Amino acid sequence: MRESRLEKILKHRVEAQGGKTLKFVSPGTAGVPDRLVILPAGRIVFAEVKAPGMKLRALQVKRKQQLEQLGCQVYVVDSIESIDRLLKEVSP
Repeated sequence: MRESRLEKILKHRVEAQGGKTLKFVSPGTAGVPDRLVILPAGRIVFAEVKAPGMKLRALQVKRKQQLEQLGCQVYVVDSIESIDRLLKEVSP
């Protein structure tokens, strides 16, 4: 499955729960996650979408670790199952 297809599925499922998936772009800071996932009750997490079997680049690993050290949750979405897991863990 292509990364773009997973991104559409993530968007659709989050919106079905009343949330938003905003494209996250940080000029001057490469390697940030693709999406901010915002769910009801103020739940906000980051999602890096990858095609199945693809791994994070070294800079993406570093950014993920930096965000996690700040107390943020960062999910790697590379399958429908990983979308389901994200939603199960962060939905109110």
